[in-house]
Parts: sequence; structure tokens; C-alpha cells
Amino acid sequence: MRGSACRAGPRRIPPAAGPSHRWRLTGAYGKDVRLVIAQCRVNYRGRLTAHLPSARRLILVKADGSVSIHADDRAYKPLNWMSPPCTIEEAPGVWRVRNPAGEQLDIEVEEIFHDSHHDLGPDPGLTKDGVEAHLQQLLAEHPEALEPGLTVVQREFPTAIGPVDLLCRDAAGQTVAVEVKRRGEIEGVEQLTRYLTLLNRDPRLAPVRGILAAQSIRPQARTLAGDRGISCITVDYDVLRGLDDPSSRLF
Repeated sequence: MRGSACRAGPRRIPPAAGPSHRWRLTGAYGKDVRLVIAQCRVNYRGRLTAHLPSARRLILVKADGSVSIHADDRAYKPLNWMSPPCTIEEAPGVWRVRNPAGEQLDIEVEEIFHDSHHDLGPDPGLTKDGVEAHLQQLLAEHPEALEPGLTVVQREFPTAIGPVDLLCRDAAGQTVAVEVKRRGEIEGVEQLTRYLTLLNRDPRLAPVRGILAAQSIRPQARTLAGDRGISCITVDYDVLRGLDDPSSRLF
């Protein structure tokens, strides 16, 4: 099934037989999103090890090059995931997902109940709310609020997976990618990680480090950001607005 929702009841589909299929997932839009509901076990090996026992789960392979495993009791948060870019090898009964950092996610597929592909088309991107958009504008005008010597190269710097809020250079001349949020959460860290992966492939920009700037940052996001080498900076919206006092302008 392609491009439409499936309303039929569960169908038991045996895991694919025959030779393995190996492909590299990239961040290019236009590829299908794949939805698989399967009885599966999951093993992760990387910075730590984790195991999910056999259960029925949703496996989501997104067009941005990510693979995530979901249960029905955690809202939108996956049980485990692999951020792009990664390589997936699908063999009879097992999927092996690897990334350049050497992390590996093994999905042991016992039974497949649903397997469909959907072309979601181009994504117009997220429309920021008024406060978040204004916060980005204020930081673009006052980058020194993030760190001394920081200068803005470009706002909304384009990449294949969406625009970087602020592309900057620090006092030493290193490229800095800044992601601006009202609330800093794990999703923002993951988003900035994807941007950094792409930007660091460009020899004109590399090495690129990241800053997550937000009015508040959750502890879990700080922990993940620290593990990824990303700086977290809490900014005071009211103080920034004071720096932008219209009464102090000549025009």
C-alpha cells in the first residue's frame, strides 16, 4: 500500500525471506515513510546497552533518515531510536541499524502485522510562534548575549533538512550553529544534532559546534546535549527585549 491509510484488520505477514537488503538512509525529502507493526525484540549497543523484550511495536523509518521504535503508552516519545545519518540492513528476521559513531540497533522481527509506505511530500517546516520568532530575531541582533565575540553569519541558514536558526562564528573564527527554542527539550537537541552532522560535512564550515538557546531547558535535554558536545544556554526574553528598547533607537 502506498500513499494511503490502512483501515483493514491486522494481517500476519512473515518476515522477509531471501537475501538481505542494505541501503543508506539520507536526509533527502521525497522518499517514503515506512510504518511497520511487528512483534519484535530490540537490542542497542553504543554508549550503553539496552534491551527491549518481545512485544508488539511500531517501527518508523522516516524520510529524514531516522529509525525509531514506539509503544502505545509513551505519547510521541520512542522507546529507542537511531538518529540520521544511518545505514539499515534488512535480513530475514532481523534489521541492523548502524550510524557513523559505531552505535548499532538490532531489531529481531518475529512477526509482521502491517507494513506500508507513504509519500508525505515536501514539508513546509515549522512555523514558530510569536515569542520564539521574536527570540530568534533578538538573538540575531544581540548574539553576544549567548557568548562574547559571537557574530551572526546568516539567519535561517538553509540545509537539506531545514534551516538552521542562526549560523554564527565565535571569537576564534569557528562556525557555530544555534537552535532557538522557547523550551529546550530532547527533540531540540536531536534536531540540532542532525544539523551539525550535515554542516560538518561541508569543509567550508567545519568544524561546527552547536548551541541550544532557550528560555528554559529540561534536565534530560541538558544531559543529552552534553553527551553530544552541544552547549545549552538559558536566555532571558525580558532582558533581551530591554536590549531592544525602541526608545533608544534613532529611527
